[in-house]
Amino acid sequence: MDVRDAVEADADRLASLTDAPQDVMRNLVHDRTVRVAEGEDETILGFVSFDARAHTVHVTQIEGDPDTHDRLLDEPVSFAEREGMAVELLVPEDETAVQDAARAAGFEEAGSGPRFGGSPTLKYRLEP
Repeated sequence: MDVRDAVEADADRLASLTDAPQDVMRNLVHDRTVRVAEGEDETILGFVSFDARAHTVHVTQIEGDPDTHDRLLDEPVSFAEREGMAVELLVPEDETAVQDAARAAGFEEAGSGPRFGGSPTLKYRLEP
């Protein structure tokens, strides 16, 4: 699996992974750091988006094949380590694959997060 920066041309595949409109994913590519995981045939298997503010890297979305989550979380974590920043991740309570990947990457549960679309989330944090 290779991980690379997302480009605008990836918006259609990102949209199919999230059930979001293509223009929303195109804006995501422009507004955030977005890294995609590709399989051997260059098919996008998953992606992570993140941004940095106030001494914290915020993972804004992680989607795709659960086998990509560990590798995709390495991206914001590596960036945060280089910059001496913490990392935060909000995970819907029912997304256990992302929760498992977060714990495997060293994140600790830091309480409840906000509700998104009526669904509860858990907050995970990794200190530098």
